[in-house]
Amino acid sequence: MPWQRRAVMKRPHRKSDARVTAIEGGVADGESPVRQCAVTREKLPQDAMVRFALSPDNVVTPDIAGKLPGRGVWIRADRETLETAVKKGAFVRGFKQQVVVPEGLSGMVESLLLQRLTGLLGMGKKAGDIVLGFDQVRDALQKKRPGLLLEAADGAEDGRSKVYFLAKALYSNVKMAGALSSEELGVAFGRERVIHGLVRKGPIAKATVLAYQRLAGFRTRPELDWFPDQDR
Repeated sequence: MPWQRRAVMKRPHRKSDARVTAIEGGVADGESPVRQCAVTREKLPQDAMVRFALSPDNVVTPDIAGKLPGRGVWIRADRETLETAVKKGAFVRGFKQQVVVPEGLSGMVESLLLQRLTGLLGMGKKAGDIVLGFDQVRDALQKKRPGLLLEAADGAEDGRSKVYFLAKALYSNVKMAGALSSEELGVAFGRERVIHGLVRKGPIAKATVLAYQRLAGFRTRPELDWFPDQDR
């Protein structure tokens, strides 16, 4: 059996759902299974956690998609909880054997979660579910409620405020993701830099929000300081 075996997925109803299912490892509109955190003992939705598996060499390996074979240990998706797991031997207890914990595991997880998020964003762009650019985003806001606003962490205050307050004037409970730099957003969309973006409502937006929430456990969320009415 290969280490990274292919996941078996249910047949989706729509092509866009199939793309989300392939990346998120589950049904786009289904409820996330509940798992217990090996550190806090909380029972949380799987979408709010990170699974870890053991490689054939007994190295603790982040399993971001939750599909690697063998016993898994689930940790709440935030840096502090993961670092507590390393310090207090939660992986030894969870796997019931001696394991090798790689140096910089938290940074590795952050990098993989970022990869997952930018992959989703790139896929959304190809599917026509993402709008980029200040004027284009403002125009899209006039037509339909967004699934998620994207604002680069290093973008100008004036531009993001104009986008956000237009969205708030038109709709309530507008979600924003601000923890990615303009270069990181650029990587997602094959550009040098991206400042403003919008994910249209739909399965890809739902999957993107979940992926962003997991990444945000390992990063500062600047949108909480920009706009205090953003949900924590």
